[in-house]
Amino acid sequence: MKYSIYKPLALFIMAVLMPGCSSRKVISVQSPDHKNELSFQLSDKGQPQYWLNTRGKAVIKPSLMGFEFDGIKKMTEDFKVVSTEKHSVDESWEQPWGEFKKVRDNHNELIVHLEESNGDKRKLDIIFRVFDDGIGFRYSFPKQPNLGKVKISNEVTQFTFENDNEVWSIPVHRDNSYYESTYRKTPMSRTDTINTPATFEMSDNLYLAIHEADLTDFASMTLLKSSANQYKSELVPWADGVKVYAETPFNTPWRTIIIGEKPGELVTSTLMLNLNEPSKIKDISWIMPSKYMGIWWGMHLEKYTWGSGEKHGATTENTKKYIDFAAENGFNGVLVEGWNKGWDGDWTADGRAFSFTEPYPDFDLADISAHAAIKNVRLIGHHETAGASKHYESQMENAFRLYNKMGVNTVKTGYVNKYLDKKEWHDSQYGVRHYRKVVETAAKYHIMIDNHEPVKGTGLQRTYPNLMSWEGGRGQEYNAWSADGGNDTNQAAVLPFTRMLSGPFDYTPGIFNFDYKTPSGARVKTTLAQQLALYVVLFSPLQMAADLPENYTGKPAFQFIKDVPCNWSYTKVLDSKIGEFAVMARKDREEKNWYIGAVTNKEARLVQISLDFLDTGKKYEAILYTDGTGADYKTNPYPVNISRKNVDHNTKLDLNLAPGGGAAVEIRLVTP
Repeated sequence: MKYSIYKPLALFIMAVLMPGCSSRKVISVQSPDHKNELSFQLSDKGQPQYWLNTRGKAVIKPSLMGFEFDGIKKMTEDFKVVSTEKHSVDESWEQPWGEFKKVRDNHNELIVHLEESNGDKRKLDIIFRVFDDGIGFRYSFPKQPNLGKVKISNEVTQFTFENDNEVWSIPVHRDNSYYESTYRKTPMSRTDTINTPATFEMSDNLYLAIHEADLTDFASMTLLKSSANQYKSELVPWADGVKVYAETPFNTPWRTIIIGEKPGELVTSTLMLNLNEPSKIKDISWIMPSKYMGIWWGMHLEKYTWGSGEKHGATTENTKKYIDFAAENGFNGVLVEGWNKGWDGDWTADGRAFSFTEPYPDFDLADISAHAAIKNVRLIGHHETAGASKHYESQMENAFRLYNKMGVNTVKTGYVNKYLDKKEWHDSQYGVRHYRKVVETAAKYHIMIDNHEPVKGTGLQRTYPNLMSWEGGRGQEYNAWSADGGNDTNQAAVLPFTRMLSGPFDYTPGIFNFDYKTPSGARVKTTLAQQLALYVVLFSPLQMAADLPENYTGKPAFQFIKDVPCNWSYTKVLDSKIGEFAVMARKDREEKNWYIGAVTNKEARLVQISLDFLDTGKKYEAILYTDGTGADYKTNPYPVNISRKNVDHNTKLDLNLAPGGGAAVEIRLVTP
């Protein structure tokens, strides 16, 4: 991919070597705006430790760093500082898709070169990058004679807070192995081991999120509560207990801390993306965001089956109907699940029955692909593996080659099983290696990936922009069958500040029929207007209109789904309170029109927003889709008012949100 550097700002690299500096000396580096200050020092025992201040306030107190290994001496103490380097970078790059078109990478870097004072005198570099919106740091193990192959047993990295703050989090591996728990806010002291991103509401009106970036050939980092106000890195192990197999030279992922004075500042941070490598794909002309429909929701409602039989959903006839409807309404993709052999019986028990090239007899892949091409609609393939990753890898090349031949350029992958290959965690080094192999192989055949039951996002989409979207959270499907009744009413006001900090989410919004019956009693706990708002609030470059086609027919509100983009040039959070409400504005890729999404929890509320982000001196027309009279997620989710209003830079909008409700607004530039 060719990254365009726009308006080249003063890019300068300043290396400062300080050989032989005192091991007890405090070494500090500030963010470009001088707001954040990262400090490093060795303890009396030669232990690496760091701390972080924002506007002079302690955000992270002194916290230890280092690693322990199987069979060899740990690297946590007895260090001396050999030298340090400082660098400053200010440059910009452009994303092929995303919440922002142009991304500024502006940071100051500190590299601390450490060496053990005695024994083998092994070396370790710690790299800190300090941005205006937070920090990232990673460990770098140079090639050296006394440290070759290693088995990491423990990462010592601590995150020490001054107080027992409240944290929005989900537990590790408690409900399943792919992050599909409900986010809860609790004091740190009442948690155990939690996943990242974890979002903290600080006592001094700061918001902070801990996560990681550039997770490459390493284990995922989770956070183990080690005291009431401290977490430490807890790496997800292999089945044999080893956390990471590595050989020098190697780098760890970046440990990231995003800081904001408002929740919305966490949402708009690009720190994670900036800590990933530029694209390894040179020609990206085939990578295209899109809106799609699919033979999917009907299966969750048990109208269709994935397996063969009378109710089989993935038939030639049914697929062509979906393709026709998609073409008539401007959608350029149709997802088809259950097309391939292997779904009959208990497919979750053993995914080795799946063929990724052989369709069921009632699904004519060649005929359907030809029909889709005529209609200018792409077929979106589906590869459910049931966690049998080695079996999938054995067929992957042939499967992607077949799809490439048939004009299929997107594949939704799935791993519905607690373990990969019956023993390894999805978020272990084993899983990280597998998911990377899928994305890299797909790129060879010009295939985009939508990864369900994934490893969490850490910004890999910058390096491989064919990794378009993923799940890694409680999606809409829980509203069809979950024993707990479906997703909470506050979910849409929580996800932007938690799950969404790790990247796009294939949540699958757009349910228009709320009167379906399920054995569990699960149901959508939103109004129809909130379903529209989700297209703006929850970002994905692949956005699904999830409901059955017949539920959209004749519905005026469907127009918003047809009009709203799924690729943006700019994103702005207008107002929010985590778990209560969120109001977000996004500008389309052509940088002309704006879209606003507002969501609330079970409480009705009036949201007043200023349109001062519109260009001064220009006129716009707003098309508002708001909760209608009597709208309520419990009793009457359907009413939607559609109105038009002339607006400009000085306009203020009042949006009345019903319980569980929302509002979606399209703001079109009026050309003279």
